[in-house]
Amino acid sequence: MTDYKVSFNYQQSSGTAAGITGSPAESPVIEFLCDPALAGRIPPPERAIRFAPDWFKRLEREMGVPDAHGLPGLTAKACLPMTDAFSLGFVLPLPFNVQLRIPEDRISIQMGWAPDVPFQPIEQHHPAQIGAPQPPFESVMPLKFINPWRIKVPRGYSVLFTQPLSRPDLPFTCFSGFVDCDRFDALVNLPFAWTGPTGDHFLPAGTPIAQLLPIRRDAMVKQSVARASTEAERAEQEAASHRKYTEESTYAKDWRVKK
Repeated sequence: MTDYKVSFNYQQSSGTAAGITGSPAESPVIEFLCDPALAGRIPPPERAIRFAPDWFKRLEREMGVPDAHGLPGLTAKACLPMTDAFSLGFVLPLPFNVQLRIPEDRISIQMGWAPDVPFQPIEQHHPAQIGAPQPPFESVMPLKFINPWRIKVPRGYSVLFTQPLSRPDLPFTCFSGFVDCDRFDALVNLPFAWTGPTGDHFLPAGTPIAQLLPIRRDAMVKQSVARASTEAERAEQEAASHRKYTEESTYAKDWRVKK
């Protein structure tokens, strides 16, 4: 049977790396493949910016009061680095509605979903797999989201699976994983811990459960140096800091690179 495909393009940096085919002008493609029987029944992964949280969308750009330097006091809505983080990569959504009952011990968790779903969207891990009940997992039952999407990326790329960025509103925390999806042909499930309150909870289909960041392995920085700044570097830093706090939109005008 032919897999159902959803393809997205993302920008490739300039330069041709060893092991990467195609010219710099070509955009590599990430593909999300599911069982044909699921096509149209489950929400597909999408660009991460489409899952920006309601708390962020509701914010006004300005607080209505000046800051310590006399400029308009700004909210997180004006923070372009935060907006860029929301837009990085892609988001995997929860495939079906899920009900959870979290008891006071946070261990004997009950889960439920519609009887006609084609697979169980959440399963349990054995607590010993994370060393529970030893710290920091004294009252944690590790669970995992079952991901129905196989991820394909160009040769030389891996994918970072991580908690959706800047999402303290989500009642769970995913464990991060870095998978060589250009070589690994199986599905990647998503271990997580329930970090929300006890009681009954409803997670609707489409809830973001993980953010996926494709990363070209040969572009990873692996060397580091920690040293004292030079006088010239200190001067650069002080000048940038002065502009940041005394001019409006300096980051947007001069420093930000459009993603």
